[in-house]
Amino acid sequence: MNSIDMQSRRNFLRLSATALLVGSALLPAYAEDGVADKEIRIGMANALSGPASGLGINLKAGAEAYIARVNAAGGVHGRKLVLVSLDDGYEPERSAAATKKLIEQDKVFALFGYVGTPTSSAAVPLASRASVPYLFPFTGAEFLRNPVNKWVFNVRASYFDETETMVERLTKDAAAKKIALFIQDDAFGEAGKAGINRALHKRGMKVAEEARYKRNTMEIDEGLAKIKAAAPDAVVFVGTYKPFAAIVKKARAEGIKARFMTVSFIGTADFISEAGADGEGVYITQVMPSPDSAGVPLVKQFQQDMRGGPVNYSSLEGYANAAVLVEALKKTGANPSRSGFVGALEGLSTDLGGLKVAFSPSSHQGARDVFLTVVRGGKAVQVDKL
Repeated sequence: MNSIDMQSRRNFLRLSATALLVGSALLPAYAEDGVADKEIRIGMANALSGPASGLGINLKAGAEAYIARVNAAGGVHGRKLVLVSLDDGYEPERSAAATKKLIEQDKVFALFGYVGTPTSSAAVPLASRASVPYLFPFTGAEFLRNPVNKWVFNVRASYFDETETMVERLTKDAAAKKIALFIQDDAFGEAGKAGINRALHKRGMKVAEEARYKRNTMEIDEGLAKIKAAAPDAVVFVGTYKPFAAIVKKARAEGIKARFMTVSFIGTADFISEAGADGEGVYITQVMPSPDSAGVPLVKQFQQDMRGGPVNYSSLEGYANAAVLVEALKKTGANPSRSGFVGALEGLSTDLGGLKVAFSPSSHQGARDVFLTVVRGGKAVQVDKL
């Protein structure tokens, strides 16, 4: 090769290298799954069918309402949020399959708004192995909180927080001595049981009787017979709204006088609708402000944005969760990465307008508010005492 050819080759290589550098500079600065030039994809798998479907449907509706508000204003740093939603029927196996699809095929940036303890038990290991954030599940299970998992964040108070409030009020206000449990026979039921046992042990007490039913069934008769025979002062239920409504109806018909209490997972509006008049007097702990409190700025905005959609505790929780998601994405910056997003969440402290949420590297628990309500006149009314 002569000197002219060599020089031509060198010039060609220099020009090629320059073109590559310029081309690289013009490409988007992100390379994270779920992040595109004009959108960020967020994955949701929860109960859109089956006995717990009210929870998933309402949670999704609230989240969609807030996302619609944000997208109408231009999105986050110029990107619209796209919610990729799948139905898991509140079954762990389906939740695992949906999670795998969202991560591997739909390539979502984060997972958001799952419903349930058993479903989260199936999904979290997949999310953690793939280094995908698992955000704000509709469950108070302790395994999602302690020990802290880098990829898992919770907004709602824990079942330990809710059951402590229950036992505190039952023992102080009603002088209850015999507290029974009626639980779903799975990880959710065990999570609630652990909270009740913890609260009772603190007061030198034990569960008076324990009954169980199988998830996604109405097999309650045997358990209710055990409860009736024990004649407790109060029954704490940990499960879904359809079987709880059936239990309360049968208990009323059979003359069982015990107070009935349940945690926020029940889906208050769905329970009230299902139980009808027999739901009167049932106590429910809540982890969100009342969706009827228009004097609370967050709730006022929520009511406006639902535009005829479901206005209840579950949809408000979905709305609030989406607001926290957006605040964290704003804080992450114009070129979001999952690790950067986690760092932004761990430094996030925000007041949504009546609900304060804050995380840190040592605590991925955003809020601990618990409100006691009782069903009166077909509505959940907030009370301070029993």
